[in-house]
Amino acid sequence: MADIGAPWTVAGETGDFEIVVGLEVHAQVTAQSKLFSGARAEFGAEPNTQVSLVDAAMPGMLPVLNAECVRQAVRTGLALGAQIHRWSRFDRKNYFYADLPQGYQISQLYHPIVGEGSLLIETEAGEKLIGIERIHLEQDAGKSVHDLDPLRSFVDLNRSGCALMEIVSKPDIRSPAEAAAYVTALRQLLRYVGSCDGNMDEGSMRADVNVSVRRAGEEFGTRTETKNVNSVRFIAATVEFEAKRQVAVIEAGGAIVQETRLFDPSTGTTRSMRSKEDAHDYRYFPDPDLLPVELSEAFVADCLASLPELPAAKRARYIEDLGLSEYLAGVLMAEQASAAWFEALVADLAARRGKAPVDVARAAANWATGELFGALKRLGLEIEASPVSASAAGELLALVDDGTISGSVAKTVFEAMLQAGESAGAIVEAKGLRQVSDTGEIDAAVAGVLAANAEKVTQYRDGKEALFGFFVGQTMKAMGGKANPALVNERLKALLEGSA
Repeated sequence: MADIGAPWTVAGETGDFEIVVGLEVHAQVTAQSKLFSGARAEFGAEPNTQVSLVDAAMPGMLPVLNAECVRQAVRTGLALGAQIHRWSRFDRKNYFYADLPQGYQISQLYHPIVGEGSLLIETEAGEKLIGIERIHLEQDAGKSVHDLDPLRSFVDLNRSGCALMEIVSKPDIRSPAEAAAYVTALRQLLRYVGSCDGNMDEGSMRADVNVSVRRAGEEFGTRTETKNVNSVRFIAATVEFEAKRQVAVIEAGGAIVQETRLFDPSTGTTRSMRSKEDAHDYRYFPDPDLLPVELSEAFVADCLASLPELPAAKRARYIEDLGLSEYLAGVLMAEQASAAWFEALVADLAARRGKAPVDVARAAANWATGELFGALKRLGLEIEASPVSASAAGELLALVDDGTISGSVAKTVFEAMLQAGESAGAIVEAKGLRQVSDTGEIDAAVAGVLAANAEKVTQYRDGKEALFGFFVGQTMKAMGGKANPALVNERLKALLEGSA
């Protein structure tokens, strides 16, 4: 593991301060229904259309634990190398708010389902291991809507009761960049595991950002908590603003107040929401309507067996087994769908050419990250919606590899594939794009180019060798880009030097 060097500091009038950050990430569990009811948990439904009697806290309605939510939490913990608690329990966290119809939230304060683990992050300075304190399951609250009417607020309970994993980091993060890298890596892991879709703009993943500052060698300072920050960029901005604000307060002779704050994306600043004392009494007690959760060894083993190849392992395999650069490996495995598409391309191309995957992987990676990803970005499409399948791309690259078409012609064929949806082979035949390897035809084209540029031929033969590229370009142009580039170079050199 690389040495990341000194932590990021905030310079003040009286010296430097170190930042200490801990993140509480709320990730909505991927499940068809809510944590304690059978109501659907889809995003974007009309307000109050996905609400059961349990979610609305009607008298006599009892919660029933969703086993899939437990499974997803355990799978997430295993992916983080965390301790899985075979016995856990739900507690009631009592507080009153309009979007919390029960008057309490069912959570896991004292006995969470997942214990300590860790996550390796990558920053510009190197790798760093961030500790995970715990993961617990809890139900989400509803949503208060304030912008429909200036005089009234409304409550949408569609989100009420949705299953959340609260993933609590240890206070190991020391800079805005590390906070961003941690959330990015965690989101990637959750999406690979399939336990959360990671759609931060939809609120299915958001973070409470805890920030404090201290001078070197001092104990941790008083922290503030900025609630529900819903983008990686905003999380980094929250850390940076809060650190600078706290240093300014301390150097002005003030004291940091432990409080809850909100981030304003329009200004990049935080503002006070409410004070938060250490002794705030939520009157936690075990939920009397829910039995403790006991996990069997077989259940945990099944969860472990269900995990896919995780991001770190996939990245290492791409570098070590397929010979890709760190950059290409990182781009291709950033999303599981992109990695799956790439691996399907490698398998298809290797089978077509009778080669080992390692022999075609780099060409496939360069093409995918360049031509394919560029086209998809231009079209506004995700990899899952690519008009060109991995198999169709494999046919195209095989035609380049066996010399049927040149790399420049492949670009033309690919654009036609995007528009018409036809195979590469059909487009090549229909448009007569097969590469010309007939030396007689190439010699004729070269002779024409040299005859039309007699003065430049003289200059080349007098020592201006940079003109060789000009002759290559003119010959390829004369042959409509279909000439075999290697043969063009070979025949040009021979004819220019009079050895043909």
